[in-house]
Amino acid sequence: MEANKRYHLPVDDLHQIYVEEWGNPCGIPLVFLHGGPGGAVSEKNLVFFDLNAYYVILFDQRGCGKSQPFLELKDNTVEHSVSDMEVLRKHIGIEQWIVFGGSYGSTLALAYAINHPQKVLHLVLRGIFLGRKEDIDWLFQEGAGYFYPEEFERYKRFIKPEKQSNLVAAYYDLLRHEDENIRNQASLSWANWECAIVSLLPNPLENTVQPWHQSLALLECHYFVNHMFWENDNYLLENVYKIKDIPMDIVHGRYDVDCRPVGAYLLAQACPKAKLWLSEAAGHSPYDEANKNILIDIMKMIACNCETYKTQERE
Repeated sequence: MEANKRYHLPVDDLHQIYVEEWGNPCGIPLVFLHGGPGGAVSEKNLVFFDLNAYYVILFDQRGCGKSQPFLELKDNTVEHSVSDMEVLRKHIGIEQWIVFGGSYGSTLALAYAINHPQKVLHLVLRGIFLGRKEDIDWLFQEGAGYFYPEEFERYKRFIKPEKQSNLVAAYYDLLRHEDENIRNQASLSWANWECAIVSLLPNPLENTVQPWHQSLALLECHYFVNHMFWENDNYLLENVYKIKDIPMDIVHGRYDVDCRPVGAYLLAQACPKAKLWLSEAAGHSPYDEANKNILIDIMKMIACNCETYKTQERE
């Protein structure tokens, strides 16, 4: 399996996002939004899609994956990523597309749809993260740790006791420390905590820092310390009325400790065209079997029912 195209797309004077185009150029256009902030795309993301039916666009968001410059915080916000998606859509020549996103990818998908509702054919969202202070605090200050106390204690213990009342801010300081070793160890500690709880069954600890540990930790802290760069803590739910006419499928693991199922429920309640799928025996990861199977089935149903989504072949 090989991508149709792989390239870097300049989106402003500083940033270039890494892009891959996969599948049928005459198929249903779809953009895949990875999580984080600070995650990255990979071929594994394609498991949900029939590439004979879909034209799938993968891209690494600013500052992470293969996008350049790596770990750059300047001009790196939700608003900038929304703008990047429009640059990308216009570059490829897509009039409208399905937006598929999980975890922070669901956050970005909703923000994009709120700002460009006329460009969205359908929203497919998984592991809803609404970006509110309570969502951030649940994961990184107090809440999720009740389910994984040993892992949380290890994450918390990395920070000096006098700074543990605001763990995100304390980590943010260390992730920008002048000492590279301190930055790397903080990245590893942060990433190990999140990875420990992302799946229904815990993942093993990592012992050596990798680039994705660095981008995940730094960019998540950057966004969360700055309250997602939104003036209103409840920005998404207070603006979803703008996307009331967009069909939406929401998949959320019943045992998702990373992002609580109540966020998915509230979103579905606020969106009249939303269908909520609470997947049993699944956590946060899209690759937990129950989540994966539902997402694959949704994409099959959309492909069968939405011939009108198909477009003419692009240049």
